[in-house]
Amino acid sequence: MNIETKSINTVRVLAADMVQKANSGHPGAPMGIAPAAYALWAHGMKHNPKNPAWADRDRFVLSMGHASALEYSLLHVTGYDLPMEELKNFRQLGSKTPGHPEYGRTPGVETTTGPLGQGIANAVGFAIAETMLAAKFNREGFPVVDHRTYAVCGDGCLQEGIAHEAISLAGNLKLNKLTLIYDDNDITIEGSTDITFTESVPKTFEACEWNVIQLKDGNDHAAVIAAIEESKKSDKPTVIICPTKIGFGCPAKEGKASAHGEPLGEENLAIAKETLGMSADKFFVADDVYAHFAACMEKNQKAEEAWNALFARYQEAYPELAAEWNVWHSNELPDEVLMNDDLWHFEKGNATRATSGEVLNKLAAILPNLVGGSADLAPSNKSDIKGGGDYSAKNRGGRNMHFGIREHAMGAICNGMALHGGLRVYCATFFVFSDYMKHAMRMASLMNLPVMYILTHDSIGVGEDGATHQPVEHLSMLRSMPNFHVFRPADAHETTAAYLSALTCGTPTAFVLSRQNLPLYAESDGRAMKGAYVLGKECRETPDVLLMGSGSEVEQLMQAKEVLCREHKISARVISVPCMDLFLEQSSEYQEEVMPSSVRARVAMEAGATMPWYRFVGLDGKVIGMDHFGDSAPAALLFKEFGFTCENVVSTVLELVKK
Repeated sequence: MNIETKSINTVRVLAADMVQKANSGHPGAPMGIAPAAYALWAHGMKHNPKNPAWADRDRFVLSMGHASALEYSLLHVTGYDLPMEELKNFRQLGSKTPGHPEYGRTPGVETTTGPLGQGIANAVGFAIAETMLAAKFNREGFPVVDHRTYAVCGDGCLQEGIAHEAISLAGNLKLNKLTLIYDDNDITIEGSTDITFTESVPKTFEACEWNVIQLKDGNDHAAVIAAIEESKKSDKPTVIICPTKIGFGCPAKEGKASAHGEPLGEENLAIAKETLGMSADKFFVADDVYAHFAACMEKNQKAEEAWNALFARYQEAYPELAAEWNVWHSNELPDEVLMNDDLWHFEKGNATRATSGEVLNKLAAILPNLVGGSADLAPSNKSDIKGGGDYSAKNRGGRNMHFGIREHAMGAICNGMALHGGLRVYCATFFVFSDYMKHAMRMASLMNLPVMYILTHDSIGVGEDGATHQPVEHLSMLRSMPNFHVFRPADAHETTAAYLSALTCGTPTAFVLSRQNLPLYAESDGRAMKGAYVLGKECRETPDVLLMGSGSEVEQLMQAKEVLCREHKISARVISVPCMDLFLEQSSEYQEEVMPSSVRARVAMEAGATMPWYRFVGLDGKVIGMDHFGDSAPAALLFKEFGFTCENVVSTVLELVKK
């Protein structure tokens, strides 16, 4: 057995050993696609295990994240900081080898994957980011940004809608530094793929303007190496189709659905090792295999050394660009943003979608690496950067992305762009369509990615478009997600606060914005960055009732406060709550200051589901909201019909006070 075959089989049995010891996992795909993965990691991909953060490394995405044992085995044998003990702790509490790859937990893992198809879209995002940074920083003789993105996917990934969304866009954008290796093993959990998936995959990719390389045998690692090299010559993204056998080397499981998601079994594993000519020992890697992978990595270490030398010369030749590079790759927000009074200056009230557009463009003038776009809705959600140019195959320097009507892919592509580094990323759509990209938003939360989501047309204020376009449950849905901030600002000042919070908090943030005009409050300010604050003054020092809400409903609360004071001698405190998540992160002292526990009479109002507000109003309070769908009519009529009025707030308070 030659050293390359031995190395491939080592990766196979390591993955099978991991799954067997954990008594759960997916051994089949790693055993089948190991030759192609070896070809990529040992020969085709530019990466340095000694420095996983090297800026010009190639990026690798395991889109079929259930095959994580494959990636962990490769990370280990190529020399990343993932010792054998971690492989033995596969899928165990606190290990660096969770069931699916997780960014930030395992050295060398570029993105969290598992939900099928997400990784393909992440890879598209990586590839887009590479082109943007290359357009900005590269100069003749100084290709400081020159790397590729590789992803491995399976049949399941290609069946998910997000995959086609991403593949279609990648072809349109001619992302020629993107290569997808397709593990074509014709098996999913329920059996052969032909029960649901009989399309011509090559023709699908050709129709999407991809370069298609069809291999005869995915077990031929030399053919894969040649295909990877061929892909580097194309002016299109490339798919390398690798026919494989799931569970390769295990006679009882090979080519069967049972190899997908369960251990081989001790007896079958022993037979597989014997069939593949490997040691019967568990978690065994021969010295010559380690040495072979180390030798393969030497060229990559030299490649990084050469890049470091190149960048040193670049700093001398282009000191201003090099300084910008450092700023673009920093998580710190420049003082010119934090101290910029103009961000808080507005002439009058407006729809918060409009003020969002103002703030976005003010920030874009200061932050040249702020990029993003919309799912075909930029004119309506005011998400375009004026004068920023349109990103395309012909203009890699454009700052405005056109994602097309592809919300799910848009969200996951933005995750890839944010993960790549060097860019501050946002995307936009109507709030009701956040359903389509919810899973991508969840992945951003898992990875602590500061992606910004501009979500307009926030409620029944959409009006005549009717219930299909009026988000009701969406605020509750997003607020329930850990590590995710939901901002629904009541005016322009709170919109500015939302952006500054998003740019500094290190987590994903959604801006939920109105279609209809809202007032501009003299009393609103940066306190909104604390999630909730007292807006204006109550008529007596100690309030009798707390009125709380977000967005457009704050206007009715402010009106009700005046009526209660003037006509009923009731002192009401209005609390604007643009971001529940942030308020709950504040100290208990601040929370008590804003919402004193001694005041039990509380009314919350929001044009959405009532559920989130009960944690603030308690058993004695009331919530005016919508636990039903909307209707098609002018917005003003809908707000009145469903009780979002000053009069309803006043009558609700009077009922509480009588009790």
